[in-house]
Amino acid sequence: MEITPQCVVALTWTLKDTLGEVLDELSEPVEFLVGGGDLLTRIEQALQGHEPGDTLDLHLEPEEAFGDYDERLLYLEPRNLFPAEIEEGMTFEGLPAGATAVDAPRDLLYTVTEIYPEHVVLDGNHPLAGIALRLRVKVEAVREASEEEIGSGSTGSGFFKVAPSANGHTLH
Repeated sequence: MEITPQCVVALTWTLKDTLGEVLDELSEPVEFLVGGGDLLTRIEQALQGHEPGDTLDLHLEPEEAFGDYDERLLYLEPRNLFPAEIEEGMTFEGLPAGATAVDAPRDLLYTVTEIYPEHVVLDGNHPLAGIALRLRVKVEAVREASEEEIGSGSTGSGFFKVAPSANGHTLH
């Protein structure tokens, strides 16, 4: 079966930056809904017409992946709004109650990038924002999507979900 919109593909891949550093490796197949919200548009376009066993090498510029890095998505919030066990690299859905950045998008994932005695720096950019990516993807299987998958716009795997955000996309 060829890949078409509204089908499910099982993929494996290796994701690298332009310097060749491996950022993510998916060695066991994971299913994604083509035509839903599971994959980046550029990946879906490249997959069209391919079949199980095919391998694709893609180069994604930031605007085709997770957008350019936006310094306006950096926020300094009072330390007392966060749990005592907070660590750099932790993520939060939205800003905490009592946040001082009233103009900040509330629906982003924010990553703690620095912790000071009185403040915490939060970054609303996707961790891969501003980075050109190299993706080697292998099509392991293709099947028809169920009505439930089409209706929800996802296979529900929760592994790789792309949702709109202020700077393009968010991966969770």
